[in-house]
Amino acid sequence: MNAGSRPDLLDPFEVAQLGNIEMVARGVVEGFLTGIHRSPFKGFSVEFAENRPYQPGDELRYVDWRMLARSDRLFVKQYEEETNLQSMLVLDASASMDWAGADDRLTKLEYGKRLAAALALILLGQRDATGTIAFDDTIRAVVPARAHQRQWWVLARTIAGLTAGRGTAAEPALRRVTDLLRRRGLVVLISDLLLDRDLALHVLQYLRHRGHQVVVFHLMDPAELDLDGPPEARFEDPETGELVVARPRELRQAYGATVRQAVADWRLQCQRGGIAYHHVLTDRPFGYVLREASARRSRVA
Repeated sequence: MNAGSRPDLLDPFEVAQLGNIEMVARGVVEGFLTGIHRSPFKGFSVEFAENRPYQPGDELRYVDWRMLARSDRLFVKQYEEETNLQSMLVLDASASMDWAGADDRLTKLEYGKRLAAALALILLGQRDATGTIAFDDTIRAVVPARAHQRQWWVLARTIAGLTAGRGTAAEPALRRVTDLLRRRGLVVLISDLLLDRDLALHVLQYLRHRGHQVVVFHLMDPAELDLDGPPEARFEDPETGELVVARPRELRQAYGATVRQAVADWRLQCQRGGIAYHHVLTDRPFGYVLREASARRSRVA
């Protein structure tokens, strides 16, 4: 497969035209090298987790003979150590995510949904129990982490059905993760980070303290990096409705410096807290984002 035919290397907006979120995620993941991590937690527990369908090469001693007698199908007993990780994808579905700076770009939310779906497919393909939480100013959706075959469809339908909500309150969603992950695992936050930074960092660092790996994907539209527009423009906060009239050209330099400083501050604070931080522009192909994230995890694992 050459680069020109690989969805993971194409413009995200073009990829989104190929089909629904399920199709896009599968296309992106097929073009992406799987096996992105070896779990540093494997072997910490050998408690029974769940059954999964038998696959060629599985040891016969793990076959669940009772399930075979009841269903006439082969299943093997899967133990906690075999699931590698429990992972939770925390997706921001607030009003500020529902924005794109150009007609030929995905909104931050639509980009985030496809990135989350691709991550879910990769993690489940590695037998990592995976779930998701979506939030705006409240928790919008919760899918507990599971590793069975049907989980991908549950996650894909949940993610695909998300629409932009109201304000942003990441703290309740991140705190909910502590109730859903029964042991040390992976927490992925996908957001434009237009939220209370100190509060969010406090909870993210708390998750790290509990032994979880924490990854932050900071989504931004390229148009958010620089302020441009007519001599005078009216700006509206999508979450509060507050209006401000300003002259973009006069504020452009100060605005750009403020944005760069905000990104640098997030990167520094995450680095200090042992949190993997990725600044992602919504015109960047999904494959490059996944590869950079997996390379970072490989160095940490």
